[in-house]
Amino acid sequence: MRVVLDPNVLISSLLSPSGLPSEILRRWYGGEFELVVSKAVLAELGRALAYPKLRSRVATEDATAFIQLLERTATMVEDPVEVPRRSRDPGDDFLLALAESCSAILVTGDEDLLSLKQLPVESAREFVVRLRAR
Repeated sequence: MRVVLDPNVLISSLLSPSGLPSEILRRWYGGEFELVVSKAVLAELGRALAYPKLRSRVATEDATAFIQLLERTATMVEDPVEVPRRSRDPGDDFLLALAESCSAILVTGDEDLLSLKQLPVESAREFVVRLRAR
C-alpha cells in the first residue's frame, strides 16, 4: 500500500510523539506501508517547519534530520506535471495529483480534502484504523 502524508500530518508527528500521526510514521518505519514523497512535499515541509511558531517547538536540527530521514528512506517520486483543479487550495490539488499519480492514499488533517469522498483521502484516524485491522 502506497501512502502520501500531507505535510500537516508529518508536522503533527513531530509535535505530538504519542499522537496518531506519530503512530503512522512508526508503522511506516516498521514496514507496514510505503511512504511516498516528492521534492515539492519535502520543500513544503521545510518551509512550514521554518515558520517561527513551529521553530519554537521543533528545533532546526530536528527538522533538518527529519527531512533527511524522509529523503533517504521514503520512496521519492517525480512531482506531477498536471495538477487538475479539485479543491479551493492549489496546494491541496497538488497533494491529490501526487497521490493519484502514484496510486496512493492521501492521509491528511485538512477538512477540505477529507470532504472529497470520491478520492482516496483518509484522516489519520481512518488510516490508523485501517492499519490496526490488518
